[in-house]
Amino acid sequence: MDLRALSARRLPYHRLRHALLAAPFALIALVTVGDVVAPRDVHLGPFLVAAPALTASFAGPRTTGFVGAVAVLAQIVVAMVRGSATDLNHSFQIISLILISVFVTLFAHLREVREKELVQLRSVAEAAQQVVLRPLRERIGPLRVASVYLAAAAEAQIGGDLYAAARTAHGTRLLIGDVRGKGLEAVGDAAVLLGAFRASAHQEAELSGLVAYLEGAVAPDLDDVSAGDGVSAGEADDVEDRGEAFITAAVLDVPDDRQTVRLVNCGHPPPLLLRGGRVVPLDVARPAPPLGLSELVGPGYAAKPFGAGSSTADTFAAETFASDTFAFETGDIMLLYTDGVIEARDGTGTFYPLAERLAAWSGTGPRALLRHLCDDLLAHAAGHCLGDDAAMVAIERLG
Repeated sequence: MDLRALSARRLPYHRLRHALLAAPFALIALVTVGDVVAPRDVHLGPFLVAAPALTASFAGPRTTGFVGAVAVLAQIVVAMVRGSATDLNHSFQIISLILISVFVTLFAHLREVREKELVQLRSVAEAAQQVVLRPLRERIGPLRVASVYLAAAAEAQIGGDLYAAARTAHGTRLLIGDVRGKGLEAVGDAAVLLGAFRASAHQEAELSGLVAYLEGAVAPDLDDVSAGDGVSAGEADDVEDRGEAFITAAVLDVPDDRQTVRLVNCGHPPPLLLRGGRVVPLDVARPAPPLGLSELVGPGYAAKPFGAGSSTADTFAAETFASDTFAFETGDIMLLYTDGVIEARDGTGTFYPLAERLAAWSGTGPRALLRHLCDDLLAHAAGHCLGDDAAMVAIERLG
């Protein structure tokens, strides 16, 4: 689901540009007629420079050059009607108009080159999104699923928010997370976690073991980046920020044969369960630390290496990443989300009341729910811009 498409209630750009193109030609006609009928000591010709300058703000260099040429021709016609095109006053007006038209045409060319670069970067970002943040299937076992991602920056298609689902022999496992930080580093950390989840979701029988595996995959990557070896003095601040890197995550296991859900919450906002118009937050009894911060609760603990097991690691995983079980019955809808949703503010600084808006919804199906929340969230956010990336996954238990 494309959240940007939901929020864009406007004409296509090319149609808008064609409509705007009437403005400079209308200006040329108005100035030309006014200059012809004006007294001889009044000269409106200098206002013609506004036509190519205005065109350069939204059109390409060819259109801008054409409008400039029409403006120069109009100035020559005015000069010939009012006297001679070779008199000093009109000659300077024509020369000035030619020079300004050339300059604004050059600026339009540079802007067009920049726009093409942005289009190429956006296409690369969209391709990266399809590889890193794969769209979830609408039907996974007994679950109906819908997902949505909204980047805070209009040019960005993916950031540090992430989600994934894996179908196992006994049920479905889901992950939603949020990388602390922004930029390419956050995208890289998200890719590491998603890759680890997809590799281990089918192999780890226990949910605590799966989360421990994710911790073991994420922690060395964050430590390597934050070590700062060979970093110049000018990058010291960036290294210090990366030294505090971590990932909040919620990992869920939904079995096929039981109407329950098991949850391990690693410092992430609790999922919300919608049942009969009532919203229940799934708060775990013992929240686990965010991924990458396991040493804060187990000094000296070495994260479980890939493909290896030990009694110490298994015991630590069972204690630190203990799962809680909640009822997840037929017809229930569970909403997973990142903090970009609940931290969105309106013009007065009020946070988005997600639980309240979720309880007020009266529709059916995960897709309809996310479409409603997307519209409502963007309407709530000041200027329809979010301060942080936002991701949501809605899951409905079918019969």
